[in-house]
Amino acid sequence: MGLAALELIDFRTFATARFAPDPEGTTVLLAPNGTGKTSVLEAVGYLGTGRSFRGATRETMIRNGAEDAYVRATVRTDGAEVLIEAQLSRAARSRIQVNRQPARTRRDLADAVAVTTFAPEDVSLVRGAPGGRRDVLDDALALLDVRAGALLEDVARVLRQRGALLRQVRGRLDAAASSTLDVWDERLAELGDELAARRAGLVDELAPPVGELYRRLSADDAPVGATYAGSWTGPLAEALAVARPDDVRRGVSTVGPHRDDVALSISGRDARTQASQGEQRSLALAIRIAVHHLVTESRRRPPLLLLDDVFSELDAGRAQRLLELLPPGQAILTTAVAPPEGLVAADIVDVGTLHDGA
Repeated sequence: MGLAALELIDFRTFATARFAPDPEGTTVLLAPNGTGKTSVLEAVGYLGTGRSFRGATRETMIRNGAEDAYVRATVRTDGAEVLIEAQLSRAARSRIQVNRQPARTRRDLADAVAVTTFAPEDVSLVRGAPGGRRDVLDDALALLDVRAGALLEDVARVLRQRGALLRQVRGRLDAAASSTLDVWDERLAELGDELAARRAGLVDELAPPVGELYRRLSADDAPVGATYAGSWTGPLAEALAVARPDDVRRGVSTVGPHRDDVALSISGRDARTQASQGEQRSLALAIRIAVHHLVTESRRRPPLLLLDDVFSELDAGRAQRLLELLPPGQAILTTAVAPPEGLVAADIVDVGTLHDGA
């Protein structure tokens, strides 16, 4: 698989832009900060996951003064070309199409353009809120598990419907609303138990390589722990029944897969609160590399690797060890300075030449 061409219209600071990375090696996007190089990676990542790896809203990704932004990409895989098109809209519903057909699940996007991303913000995977850690698992599941894409969409839909009902009743549950809530609880219990089991299985599979990669990145033999931390024990149906009075009173769903986390530790210490920034950054990189290797193994081809200025936050030793651990395959790397010594670049592109289709 290889990204052959990317076109942006009214995306971030780009009125129009075109970009053709090297199909097999590493393309370096070189430019000062604030010129749009991360936006190029963000656009590619959006096509692969349906969201911004920077945590931005769709409206934020639309250029000031424009009502819609468009991202189009051609991907070559197994001798065939796949066209992926995204429309981000302020007023209408945003959409993504693959070969002119709507992409309905994350799996549809992952099959069209599989991506893994490394960014300075990745340290938040360790020290940030649980949502970032859940996103890493869910993005990986969409790449690894045929069923996961639809499962994730179903869970999100049921949670939206249940949340809307809880807000609507305003703390007072009559017979009709109670009956409707029973339906959503039954569905959430079934789907939530399945999603939690799949996530927990993935964490168990990732834990050993994450520990080994951390050791190699940090040159530290400290043991690393990773366990899935659910927001309930036992069957979810029972937990939902217990939580119902509180959910009705508060107007939110207080238990479910949307409240789960991944507990990370280094030498038995909580990595989120008791690890140094260097330790947290090494652990975050180890998680990303482990996912990339697992996806490569499962799909028998490496995902497109997006490297957003990752070397600027690393000391020379960690940077060199990261280079040694990066797998072969197509990659796009952004940097504001010369690429790190030892990086073999297939092409170096000045981001300024991408603006306005130059």
